[in-house]
Amino acid sequence: MKYFTLLITLFFINFNQKTVKLTGRYNYLIEDNNAYVQKDKITFKDSVFAFDNKYLPKGKISYGNVILLDNFINTDLIISIPKDQLEKDTIPFFMHDKKSSSANYLDEVVGKGKLVRIK
Repeated sequence: MKYFTLLITLFFINFNQKTVKLTGRYNYLIEDNNAYVQKDKITFKDSVFAFDNKYLPKGKISYGNVILLDNFINTDLIISIPKDQLEKDTIPFFMHDKKSSSANYLDEVVGKGKLVRIK
């Protein structure tokens, strides 16, 4: 009986876990001289994102302790977002250069910005 109770408990725990995904449309703002400049709009769907500018390629989203947006405007740029920021309407992000001279390119920030949800 105790094994049956344990199985049911584990079954409900798995269904109650909620994974937070980045979805919806956002304005893409970059910080420039202590002011934010809107560059484009981005649409996020599950594990891919696309800019409204049709000439820019689609990118992919990697979920982990830090959310990474790969294949951003150019292939050398990667965006990191703290996981605890995903449920907010304004999400700060940090830009990293894959060709950085540091051992781990995620340690060196080359720019920052915000994603602002479009309602």
